[in-house]
Amino acid sequence: MKLLVVLCVFCGLVVPGTALDREAFTFTKYDLNVRIEPEQQRLGVRGKITLRNDSTAFQKNVALQISSTLNWRSIQIGGEAVEFVTHEYTSDIDHTGALSEAIVTLPREVPPKGTIEVDVGYEGVIPLDATRLTRIGVPEDKAKHTDWDQISKSFTAVRGVGYVAWYPVATEAANLSDGNSVAETVGRWKARFASGTMSLIFESTIDAPIFFTGTPDAGLVSKQPGIVKVGVFSAANLGVSVPTFVIANYQKLAPNDLLTIQYLPGQENGAKEYAEVAANIDIPIPPLGGGSGSLEILGLPDPDAASFVSEGMLLCPLKSPIANDGVLDIVYAKARHAVLSPRAWIQEGLAHYTQAAFIADDDGRQAALDYLNTHRAPLVEAEKAKPAADRETAHSLINAPDDLYLQTKAMDIWWMLKDMLGDALSGALLSYHSSEDKDGNYMQRMIEKETHRDLQWFFDDWVYRDRGLPDFRVDSVYPRPIVDGGYMITVTIENLGDAGAEVPVILRMESGEITKRLEVRAKSKAAVRVQTASIPLEVVVNDGSVPESDISNNVFKVPQADAAK
Repeated sequence: MKLLVVLCVFCGLVVPGTALDREAFTFTKYDLNVRIEPEQQRLGVRGKITLRNDSTAFQKNVALQISSTLNWRSIQIGGEAVEFVTHEYTSDIDHTGALSEAIVTLPREVPPKGTIEVDVGYEGVIPLDATRLTRIGVPEDKAKHTDWDQISKSFTAVRGVGYVAWYPVATEAANLSDGNSVAETVGRWKARFASGTMSLIFESTIDAPIFFTGTPDAGLVSKQPGIVKVGVFSAANLGVSVPTFVIANYQKLAPNDLLTIQYLPGQENGAKEYAEVAANIDIPIPPLGGGSGSLEILGLPDPDAASFVSEGMLLCPLKSPIANDGVLDIVYAKARHAVLSPRAWIQEGLAHYTQAAFIADDDGRQAALDYLNTHRAPLVEAEKAKPAADRETAHSLINAPDDLYLQTKAMDIWWMLKDMLGDALSGALLSYHSSEDKDGNYMQRMIEKETHRDLQWFFDDWVYRDRGLPDFRVDSVYPRPIVDGGYMITVTIENLGDAGAEVPVILRMESGEITKRLEVRAKSKAAVRVQTASIPLEVVVNDGSVPESDISNNVFKVPQADAAK
């Protein structure tokens, strides 16, 4: 009989749950006390979360999700226990490939834009677990280099949503075998939490420093039995970061006030090299929006572990000698912390652009273009796969989640803006204030004010709407002899795509090259006239600085015999 009652209660919640909108609520604030027992791999959390109904309908139920290795102990609203049922919910936003989901019946319906505070309690273990990767065929040893999150006596490092749901979230299911599903789901979550805040007290049963995303330890003396280390943290604008905590017996190396290296035993040589390299890296963008550029580099014990960046911290293996990828990790981490913005296309885009700009400064423009092109294939494929009917706004960078598509396209946008505007772009970035970025075209206004250029067409095609990619071709090359000698070459470029761009046009001759820039709007033609000493052998549109849907038609061979007539 008891089993029947439980089933009835579960069905009563789950049947409506077939239409449950798991992403109806935005989590606006976390106020949590987090107890960590590294010897037992255990984590226990008590605290309060604030949720806002951002859907257009009244909500009677809410889904709360944590990692499948954690268990719900209590859920209360207004000091009273509420009815909820739990079950395992398959989703790859957690390293275990599943979540412990509580479907909560609210004491009253929450109207659109209404808020509710929920007191939660849960606990369990966070072991090393790469199930979500191994079940799609990734060898276990390689999978553990990516999903290295764990609580353990010797080393604890746990990343948030997208890796481990150590704090409550609510998302639709995502599967790594389903294209970009996980990145898009996590991206939507981060966008919804863009202005959210976290107030956290970490309590640990071992005497080792505690680190948390982006904020220094405010300190607190604890008198609780068994608690030997306490960290107090408060962070805002975490929608563009993944909240991450680390507990380890690090040694510290601080080459300057803006850089600290935290290293483990055996990593001394790597720490010194990282300190020297990082201290001498000057990123080619100014701090903006309130970013500081300071950075904490924390060593990972696995020498083959994948690096990870959260606000103000870079977790990496600290291998010596430092590889090129390690240098670029530092560049990205520094830029990521130097730029503060609630918009992923600005913060992530500029951080990734900075890597390309750093390569250009070190190894030349062509090396940077090669780097950009190594990231183009996924972008081109993503654009081809999107239905034309809904790409205009649904997939614009303003609305896009923080995933590979956004990062690549935003990186290209900033590279194109730098090519178009030169050093004036840096001046515009200095005028940017994240607290004033209240609408989508704020950055455009800052850039136009500094550069005195009308960029509405560019932002319409690349930021506010997703109009795909341009497709340039050389329509014609017309050489005309000049009386005083030489030729006036008229080159007409056609853009077959739905997005416009300012693109380089290169005339290649036996004596060298001449490059001109030409603005070619979508579905249109434009011409440029170039004076040369001889007829070009060929004309090339686009040097790789502008992403295109098709580059097979970018070269035009000029018939020498006919052209000379």
